[in-house]
Amino acid sequence: MTVNDNMNRNGAQRPENPTHPDPGLPLTGLRIIDITVVWAGPYSTMQLADWGAEVVRVESTTYFAATTRGALARPAMASVLAQTTMGMGMPDSEPGERPWNRSSTFNSHGRNKLSMTVNLRTPEGQEALERLVAVSDGLIENNLPQSMDRQGISWERLSQINPRLIMIRMPAFGLDGPYRGYRTWGNHMEAIAGHPLIRTYPDISPEYAPAGVPADAAGGIGAALAFLMGLRYRKRTGKGLLIEAPTAENFVPLLGEFVMDYSMNGRVWTQMGNRHFYLAPHNVYRAQGEDQWVTIACWNEDQWRALCEVIRKPELADDARFCDNASRYENRAELDAVIGAWTADKHASWIMERLQMAGVPSGAVMNERDALEDRQLEHRGYFRPLPHPEAGTHRAPMTPFKSANHPHVGPRRHAPRLGEDNEYIYKTVLGYSDEEYAEFDNKGHIGMDYDPSIP
Repeated sequence: MTVNDNMNRNGAQRPENPTHPDPGLPLTGLRIIDITVVWAGPYSTMQLADWGAEVVRVESTTYFAATTRGALARPAMASVLAQTTMGMGMPDSEPGERPWNRSSTFNSHGRNKLSMTVNLRTPEGQEALERLVAVSDGLIENNLPQSMDRQGISWERLSQINPRLIMIRMPAFGLDGPYRGYRTWGNHMEAIAGHPLIRTYPDISPEYAPAGVPADAAGGIGAALAFLMGLRYRKRTGKGLLIEAPTAENFVPLLGEFVMDYSMNGRVWTQMGNRHFYLAPHNVYRAQGEDQWVTIACWNEDQWRALCEVIRKPELADDARFCDNASRYENRAELDAVIGAWTADKHASWIMERLQMAGVPSGAVMNERDALEDRQLEHRGYFRPLPHPEAGTHRAPMTPFKSANHPHVGPRRHAPRLGEDNEYIYKTVLGYSDEEYAEFDNKGHIGMDYDPSIP
């Protein structure tokens, strides 16, 4: 019997893929093993699942994936952590019976994926992994290298099982070197790249750097691209490929001008806040209302003069302090005070639209509520309802890439509940019989709840 047979050994119909990808999507027919954590890795496999790939998350009921599945949403702690703001939010701040299925952290990037549970610390669990590798096109992981070593997940082993496999490894700092074993989050990787010190505000301690971690998102996109490059290589050569994509190294080029300025001129840029390194005006200004802000920047003299006309201070265009960009940059504190006095009693959206009409780059600073209600995103259908059996129906963002030829790109199915797709994966994908599946169940591999002995 092969894994492509439609029937079990006992003649029962095999379960079908519950994600139902559009057969016309570019990546339909590809299968990717997902052993990813936190954000960078799961975000990469989300991109591929959005475009039709069958992404199988390999999970375990004997290990609590705190940073991925529930952000520490263990049942004993969920009622407290559900109300925190570190990506641990749950609908209505209620953990429910299975908080790991209600976590916004996981549900935001788990869509269109499948979940199987298996204990890789056992011989039969390793056999199941080998079967999955044999019938898959790729594997993506972003774990500590030592963790993968302990599970026996290496290119040397997996490429022997499937010579056409494309393996993407995206540890924080790489598979070798003195930082190989460092445990890290996105903010640590960005700190080593120098990003938080650039982003902090003048006269404020660097500890107050904004907590956003674009390194994770950039790493996710980079890993998805790496997988596509691997596909192209396999098509050309017939061989699989190992691609190493360290998340920290992927992020450094995003700071390229700062790196180059130091290498060429010996300058170190710190605590720029919202200011530019040579443009003025270029800042975020307080607008009417509580915590309302608007961005304004001028790239050239035409934009500067247009701004002076809009704020009804045309004389500033010829003021010696502001008559050219070098003067404006030198006197940017005074300039910001003038512009800030004009924006303070006006609505941010009105300022944005008025300046845009005059050809001046400007944008209202939005919070999450503003973004959900934004008319541009509404017109584009960017947020669409996505029902989840335990978390309820909530609007989910579409994929950042769209195609008029493929309207089904993006969210099709909710993020999988832990172990939700075990039967399909074990029986249809891996070819185990009903009896063998029952044996996996008896040995504790199969389940939708974590082992209650986990602390």
